[in-house]
Amino acid sequence: MYPQSSSILTVAEPRSEYGSKNYEWVEVLVDCPYAEGLYTYRIGDEVEVKAGDILSVPFGNSVVGAIALRLVSQPPEGLEIEQIKTVEDVITSGFFPPRYWELLTRISEYYLTDLIYVIKCALPPKLLGKSQKRVRLLFDNIPLGAENFCPRIAWRVLELLQNSKNGDYTFSYINQKVKGARRGINDLVKRNWAQTYLQPPAKAKPKYQKVVTFISENSSVKITQKQRDVLATLKINGGELSQQDLMQKCELNSNSVINSLAKKGCVVVQERESLRLLQNSAPAKDQPKILTKEQQCALDTINSLQGYSVALLHGVTGSGKTEVYLRAIAPILEQKKSALVLVPEIGLTPQLTDRFRARFGSQVCVYHSGLSDGERYDTWRQMLTGEPQVVIGTRSAVFAPLPNLGMIILDEEHDTSFKQSQPVPPYHAKTVAQWRSELVDCPLILGSATPSLESWQLTTGGQTPPALGAGRQTPPALGAGRQTPPALGAGGQTPPELGAGGQTPESEQKNHYLSLPNRVYNRPLPPVEIVDMRHELRKGNRSIFSHSLANALGNLKEEGKQAILFISRRGHSTFVSCRSCGYVMECPHCDVSLSYHYPKEGATQLLRCHYCNHTQIHPKHCPECGSPYLKFFGTGTQKVLLELQKAFPELKVLRFDSDTTSTKNAHRRILEDFEAGKADVLIGTQMLTKGIDLAQVTLVGVVSADGLLFHSDYRASERAFQTLTQVAGRAGRGDDPGQVIIQTYSPEHPVIGAVRTHNYSAFIATELEQREMLDYPPYGSLILLKCTGADGNKVREAVEAIADVCEQILPDDVEILGPAPANVMRVARRYRWQILLKSLEPFSPQLKQELLTLKQYCPSTVSFSFDVDPVRIE
Repeated sequence: MYPQSSSILTVAEPRSEYGSKNYEWVEVLVDCPYAEGLYTYRIGDEVEVKAGDILSVPFGNSVVGAIALRLVSQPPEGLEIEQIKTVEDVITSGFFPPRYWELLTRISEYYLTDLIYVIKCALPPKLLGKSQKRVRLLFDNIPLGAENFCPRIAWRVLELLQNSKNGDYTFSYINQKVKGARRGINDLVKRNWAQTYLQPPAKAKPKYQKVVTFISENSSVKITQKQRDVLATLKINGGELSQQDLMQKCELNSNSVINSLAKKGCVVVQERESLRLLQNSAPAKDQPKILTKEQQCALDTINSLQGYSVALLHGVTGSGKTEVYLRAIAPILEQKKSALVLVPEIGLTPQLTDRFRARFGSQVCVYHSGLSDGERYDTWRQMLTGEPQVVIGTRSAVFAPLPNLGMIILDEEHDTSFKQSQPVPPYHAKTVAQWRSELVDCPLILGSATPSLESWQLTTGGQTPPALGAGRQTPPALGAGRQTPPALGAGGQTPPELGAGGQTPESEQKNHYLSLPNRVYNRPLPPVEIVDMRHELRKGNRSIFSHSLANALGNLKEEGKQAILFISRRGHSTFVSCRSCGYVMECPHCDVSLSYHYPKEGATQLLRCHYCNHTQIHPKHCPECGSPYLKFFGTGTQKVLLELQKAFPELKVLRFDSDTTSTKNAHRRILEDFEAGKADVLIGTQMLTKGIDLAQVTLVGVVSADGLLFHSDYRASERAFQTLTQVAGRAGRGDDPGQVIIQTYSPEHPVIGAVRTHNYSAFIATELEQREMLDYPPYGSLILLKCTGADGNKVREAVEAIADVCEQILPDDVEILGPAPANVMRVARRYRWQILLKSLEPFSPQLKQELLTLKQYCPSTVSFSFDVDPVRIE
């Protein structure tokens, strides 16, 4: 191997003619934090390597994963041939479609992240791995009575290995179990009682299953009745079934009947690969619905789009955006192309997937982090076949390797879940989707009832179309007033063809605003009632339910309807305080209070940190003064559920938050139970606000809106308006009118007023004016510099040194805010400081390269990272 100084940006596209038969060397990107640039390896005679292959290569004293970037016919100058190591193995091949490397490289440059981390983020799990150092006992070499003359630490290691199944453990596991194990292992190796070795990275393996295929009944041999039943079952099912399914259908306890039929020539049993694709629903076939005038107008515009363009589909809740998506995708599939549909949360995928499968059947597949590693691996490989299909997934699905991509759709495009915070890169799926649409020359459709200000500004130039613009509205000029960079990521790099701010001919228009201002079937938007909880207190009502909300809940059973109750926090109570001395129970690892969790009567009372997940038993007495008077403050989903059960025991209740949906398919199970009428009320957090369509829900209650309103982040008002508008939109989506009740102690807040009147235009007019005054997105660009470490003083010193360097290297038009501690300064025993860089113009690639040099001012004990276009500054 040999590090190269040449830029890693000039990567080769993975093409079949780049096979290694004509090349002897390959330059790779190594998955190792200590690697720098590209490394050169020899291609052995026994392997064939192509650009884009995933390899395992020797690196230092281990074997690690690597990406083949470029095949070369000559090694670098000045490198001795004997120094170059040989590629160990090809882990997998052909995992990248055309233009894919260009996309990954662009992400690496824009988000100031090493390319290898972008690749690891894009690929399914376990394709890149690292070798493990292991210790194996040599049983035949260990003499009897070894414990009598073996050093104590060596004997403890020996005893641990002898108790294992095969006398074999990883080096790291032994170190965890035996203090000072390294010395003991070295002693055993010297005595030749054990050996150490490297276990290469595990390959992702396909799954195989036996398939039984019907051949004939073969009248020349005798066939038993049981065998005839098996043959009949095969014929009914198209002549072929997996052996496991066939045995279940025929109630066979063993495969002897099938084996007998195979010997008689009636069937063939073969082992075939079985793709692990998530197929947990088979909804009844659906037919296209009659479109409203506005839906048809929007669809006509989308169908007319040629090549790369961005269309914002702004439709009020219940206006039929999903039907427009379905109708727009149908001709894409007919053209033998594929469509990519992104949603912000895993919880959204069950209902949306069922809608799409009802229309497109088996052409729909799902890809998100909730799948098993095998399911993600097989789904990825299935996408590479190029068959026309619809892929539905969360933000990671933006990397889906669809070779013939014809359209990308972001549903609920405003949602901040599309932005990744950990691990690096901190990419925004909307920005990456825009780049990908540009690279493959296909339309990008953004859908929302409450579009982000960036998307609104991009497609309308900041102008408000009349009545929100029924159908297609193209303002006469994009970018009235101050010129706004049109990239969707706040302050994003502007693609050349998007930068025109003046008059654009209709045929060349790249940005489109499409409006669905009315609900389907002319259903009205639900009236929103604002309840001032201060007045409730004056009336003597100390319940978490106002009189208005309590009355509405009390009528549910009689009316046969359902309700959704929204609360912004999970758990029971936000914090626990001593009424005698005022002591607040805090997390020992973070600068936050512990939340009280009490899921049901009789359950263990717990205190839990929602940042690091530290959990402890709730004490009976104050740790500070010993008082037994501990009081719970704040309200979470668990408390709402318990209070609801006490006040309305006749109502059946389900809870929908991250605590109840942590297991696989839990989202689907809870929503299906609620839709089937197994509960009257669904209580939940932000998950409830995103795309859930339940016809029987006529009541939506927001238990406390104040938890959304008062945050120190510049996007707080926008997020609060979007969340409240979206949850209000869950009511009245069926034939019966809806009702929304929002409880708050701040009814005069501007966000509450805008939500009450469903007035998106008025809200964004005010919000855009405030953003422009302060040069925040969409008018400015932001980069957040973060320093974290276990030693608070060293973190502060490092961030202050970086701030001083920023003053020297950054131009005068870049505003430097900070350094300052994060709102929660300590999380999981690590201190956090940050600097915010704000610029009216997009940060240039040259300036970003200057920022990369800041890493050298951080000591090894302090981690330094960039968050380009942050959506939260807290």
